[in-house]
Amino acid sequence: MRVLAAVHNDDAGPGVFGQVAREAGHELVEWRPDGGAPPDLSGVGAAMVFGGAMNVDEEERLPWLRGEKDLLRDLLSRGVPVVGLCLGAQLLAEAAGATPRRASEPEIGWKPVELTPDGRHDPLLAGIPDRLDVFEWHSYEAPLPEGAVPLARSPVCLQAYRLNGSPAWGLQFHAEVTEQDLNRWFDAWSTDEDAVRSGLDPEALRTESSRRIEAWNEVGRGIARRFLAEAARA
Repeated sequence: MRVLAAVHNDDAGPGVFGQVAREAGHELVEWRPDGGAPPDLSGVGAAMVFGGAMNVDEEERLPWLRGEKDLLRDLLSRGVPVVGLCLGAQLLAEAAGATPRRASEPEIGWKPVELTPDGRHDPLLAGIPDRLDVFEWHSYEAPLPEGAVPLARSPVCLQAYRLNGSPAWGLQFHAEVTEQDLNRWFDAWSTDEDAVRSGLDPEALRTESSRRIEAWNEVGRGIARRFLAEAARA
């Protein structure tokens, strides 16, 4: 199966989702939305849309965002399975009719999330703990699109949803991230104004993450496997 991977930054790649796709024998087609037109969608059986340092509402500064949102609408109209993570979840929510916005506060680091009753039986999230700490780095949130199913929440905002009538999911947390990419984020933390204002201690977070990342990557691999299995069935 050809799997489109929309990647927005060099340090925000497909991570363990890409690893799982390649190990399963899928063809991973990486695309940088800021670098030109998307590849031919013929034969694309699934799409994964990852995070980025930009914000979902910066179309005036980054006009290529409009094209990416149009692509997501096209994928949804075709019934292609899609999973969006962080920025990807916000882009997907907008493509489905919602209006992403700034969250009441940034969530950066390991934060508690709880599955909803629907989340406990969702094809992607079933099997993970009902309550768990996830890795987050975001200042915006994706409101629930009309008719979509909420799957997980934190005290701050919606953390996961499934679109109604489409095999498409949005995850606000970084289920894909590797330790290598995390360390690059920590190295560059001072370029994020919200991280600076939050009083983030990057070295303490780096140490905590080194303890947690192996188990977290296993959670991410499981979500990726289940998404690709759903895509294959679709």
